[in-house]
Amino acid sequence: MRFQLPSLLAGLTLLTSASAQTVYGIDVSGWQPSVNWQQVKANGIQFVYIKATEGTNYKSPEFNSQYTGATNVGLIRGAYHFALPDKSTGAAQATYFASNGGGWSADGITLPGVVDLEYNPYGSTCYGLSASAMVNWIRDFSNTYKARTGRPPVIYTSTSWWTTCTGNSGAFGAENPLWVARYASSVGEIPNGWSFHSFWQYTDNASPNPGDGNIWNGSSDNLKKFAKGG
Repeated sequence: MRFQLPSLLAGLTLLTSASAQTVYGIDVSGWQPSVNWQQVKANGIQFVYIKATEGTNYKSPEFNSQYTGATNVGLIRGAYHFALPDKSTGAAQATYFASNGGGWSADGITLPGVVDLEYNPYGSTCYGLSASAMVNWIRDFSNTYKARTGRPPVIYTSTSWWTTCTGNSGAFGAENPLWVARYASSVGEIPNGWSFHSFWQYTDNASPNPGDGNIWNGSSDNLKKFAKGG
């Protein structure tokens, strides 16, 4: 993802120093074209989210090989979509995502797709949308993705972005799992509407692994149940 804050959690990236019960994952994109998946698995990583699409006209050229590589070593994996709410409707982007790698199946190894909502790297902070228009866009994406796949998408965001760009809407916590980004020693305050998070992106440097570092909020068995839809 694109948050570029400095990591405060160098110690957490050393898996050997953390509790064996912690379920670690990573997320990668086209910026990580050559991933040694066997080594990632050996390092203790259990899941990965891979960038599939952006808007309605971009599919990561690395997605297919990354997804296959993660699958081949037995990682639980899923896809994410970088949202561009100023370019097209939520429904159009959800449809494009679901058709280009973002689908879901109840096989126990496929995570539900993610809509990645963060500060606009190309222009105005909230893509020029009002808070109410942004909430409607997210709802449009979520409803369309659920209709296509049977699962509501995970929402990836930071509390800062959510407060600024949705007015701290509480409309999605009852259905959409939360993946919160915060590069600090704890998850901290989560966005309105959610009583807990599912994933926490705690660093943008998962070294010795590629990409960003994440933690699942639960046990390995619970992650498998989540993937299966339970």
